[in-house]
Amino acid sequence: MEVITRMVADRPVVIFSRSTCCMSYTIKTLISGFGANPTIYELDEIQNGQQVERELHKMGCKPSVPVLFIGQQLIGGPNQVMTLQVKNQLAPLLKRAGAIWI
Repeated sequence: MEVITRMVADRPVVIFSRSTCCMSYTIKTLISGFGANPTIYELDEIQNGQQVERELHKMGCKPSVPVLFIGQQLIGGPNQVMTLQVKNQLAPLLKRAGAIWI
């Protein structure tokens, strides 16, 4: 978990993704659509990607990608993100984290 903590530190929005995953693409597009500029880690393209994926899995992220952190807090995967979006709760989280200003 220490690796994940370091990767999300001081970043308002972090997405753990795989470059070939359609749900990862959907979450990245959704967050970017708010005007946020997320830090994106493509686990199939970074050196310690498998280790990070195992740690995400240990944190309860199943499947392990895509996973969203806002304000260093684990939000979860696509189901949790879409639930927040439908309830109009995603934008306020992004705003509170300083990822968007409107």
